[in-house]
Amino acid sequence: MDKHNKNEEIVDHEAQHELGSHGDHDEHGMQEDHPLSDAQKAHASRESHEGHTGGGNHEGHTDHRGHEEMFQRKFWISTLLSIPVLVFSPTIQNWLGYTLRPFPGSQWITPVFSVIVFLYGGVPFLKMAIPELKKRQPGMMTLISLAISVAFVYSLAVLLLETGMTFFWELVTLIDIMLLGHWIEMRSIRQASGALNELAKLMPDMAERIDADGNTESIPVSQLSNGDLVLVRPGGSVPADGEVQEGESDVNEALITGESKPVKKTPGSKLIGGTINGDGSLRVKVTATGDETALAGIMRMVEDAQASKSNTQVLADKAAGWLFYVALGVAIITAIAWVIAIGFNAEVVARVATVLVIACPHALGLAIPLVVAITTSMGAQNGILVRDRLALEESRLVDMIVFDKTGTLTEGAFGVVDIKTVEGTSEVEALALTAAVEGDSEHTIAKGIRKTAADRDLELPEITDFEAVKGRGVKAKSQGKPVYVGGPRMLEALEVELPETLKAFEAEANQKGHSVVHLIREESQGTQVMASFALADVIRPESAEAIKRLQKMNIDIAMLTGDSEAVAKAVADELGIETYFAEVLPENKDQKIIGLQEEGKRVAMVGDGVNDAPALTRADVGIAIGSGTDVAIESAGIILVRDNPMDVVKIFDLSKASYRKMIQNLIWAAGYNVIALPLAAGVLAPIGINLSPAVGALLMSLSTVVVAVNAQLLRGHQLSE
Repeated sequence: MDKHNKNEEIVDHEAQHELGSHGDHDEHGMQEDHPLSDAQKAHASRESHEGHTGGGNHEGHTDHRGHEEMFQRKFWISTLLSIPVLVFSPTIQNWLGYTLRPFPGSQWITPVFSVIVFLYGGVPFLKMAIPELKKRQPGMMTLISLAISVAFVYSLAVLLLETGMTFFWELVTLIDIMLLGHWIEMRSIRQASGALNELAKLMPDMAERIDADGNTESIPVSQLSNGDLVLVRPGGSVPADGEVQEGESDVNEALITGESKPVKKTPGSKLIGGTINGDGSLRVKVTATGDETALAGIMRMVEDAQASKSNTQVLADKAAGWLFYVALGVAIITAIAWVIAIGFNAEVVARVATVLVIACPHALGLAIPLVVAITTSMGAQNGILVRDRLALEESRLVDMIVFDKTGTLTEGAFGVVDIKTVEGTSEVEALALTAAVEGDSEHTIAKGIRKTAADRDLELPEITDFEAVKGRGVKAKSQGKPVYVGGPRMLEALEVELPETLKAFEAEANQKGHSVVHLIREESQGTQVMASFALADVIRPESAEAIKRLQKMNIDIAMLTGDSEAVAKAVADELGIETYFAEVLPENKDQKIIGLQEEGKRVAMVGDGVNDAPALTRADVGIAIGSGTDVAIESAGIILVRDNPMDVVKIFDLSKASYRKMIQNLIWAAGYNVIALPLAAGVLAPIGINLSPAVGALLMSLSTVVVAVNAQLLRGHQLSE
């Protein structure tokens, strides 16, 4: 960018703020959907690497850094311009006990510099009040404008009429402190909203694409397309969503999913763009780029959540509106009372201006948005994506959680849940041999057996002459002897009887709805059954602890499944769940939710977001689990990146912690005004206690800082592990 264009961009960017872009925010600093200028788009692009994260135009996203820089610049310049006003002010000279010798024109230093400060630092507040007045929703900009306008007009009138005391030094210090307060406010919001920038930084700028000849070329990530093959070197960032084609490595997904341990990746494994590769080298086929990546989706959801309003936010909005009318009423009463008491003079103007200043709802306006920004940031860092702020706020009121079984409490895949062997055969030996025999089979049960053996890191024996026996199972040879794996039909075909111990094992497994297969081997003394395996949809290792934690939080648990009564009962009994609904069709799941709600329950539904969509939508709070790479789910208010039921516990912990901070901030913001407004009106004037407008502005700014600091303390809250 040449110097001329860069200067144009800066001027344009600054003009957006000067001409009231901040007025397009409500009193909480959240921007409405207005088109951004080219300069703002460029600024946003530099901030968030939009070209390769899919951040896009983010037209609803507030440019807090731009506002922060504007208020910072105006504060320092206005403060420097205020120094002559203060130095030559008769009131300040009298207070500090010094006298400046007058010189020709010295009497104009205070008013001239005051007018400059008003036009440079004060008029922008007036411009930002215009949208509030147009929408008939007066807020803090209107209050600030009233306060400084009253002080400015009165001082000019006194100066021109040459009667009474001017109000210039109070005016400039009032503007300075207002600018300082807004600078601090914008800085706090930007820092709290930093999750988006941190997420954006995860995506690398360049990628190494592998061409058809196997050569690599370094290209911008924005030029990647679906189907491209890229090389991810040890320690490098994954440039886009993809699938591992070659190589093995442990990938750090902590900043995306919240998973603290590196995740093992092998050919066929899915990769999320922005995660960090470990020590291995990976060749990855790109499956999603730009706006389609999981990271871009997460960023959209974090941003949408920060912009959405909960019930507490709506309450704060209304309170800020009410405060304007309360402040205006108190200001009018104050003016009348003081005019009656002492007549109309500068003191009356000081009282009115102080009331209007101290009532500025900065603290009230900041109370909720800051907590929202920090909460959604914490959630994203812990693998909790909040689509709807109301869903997170409602979570603290939930007293019943309904879990879908398959894919939520269980892994949604077969695995060995129990093994019984005959005397002289160990479980390890039987499982290893069975997994080896099933090595070439694509049957669901075969996959489950192989996975269980792999999870136990077993070394498999060599197998030859594999053959699938249609409708019965499989057979192969181990050490030259035939080995069979199959169910009852295989036993019938081989004319083999189960030993009594294995018969009892099979009967018990069948009662639980488990599938049973047997390992059969031809020995010198004849064909014998060596072991029996019970297979079922494997319960996730975290499910039992999650259920236990939620029950300790006095939340009732229910399970919903389309499986048989026997299977449902077995899983419910193992997890300690008393209420369960079995053999429920997907289209009828929402009816179960309605039934619980009619009993007076506030229900949260936890499902996989596919066939559970109607139930997720019907519930008071819908939670989709294990959907981090498909963040476009519309049926759930909260989405969990990982397939970990323990993250459900974190939701309720985060909801309660967030709500506590919101209420604390609202109480402080409201309580501050209850005490400060009477003081500003001068109720303690009879005993010599008066607040000047500058002191009122300082107190208002301090209340804002208290709210901001209290919100930041939420970061120190440790979510349940």
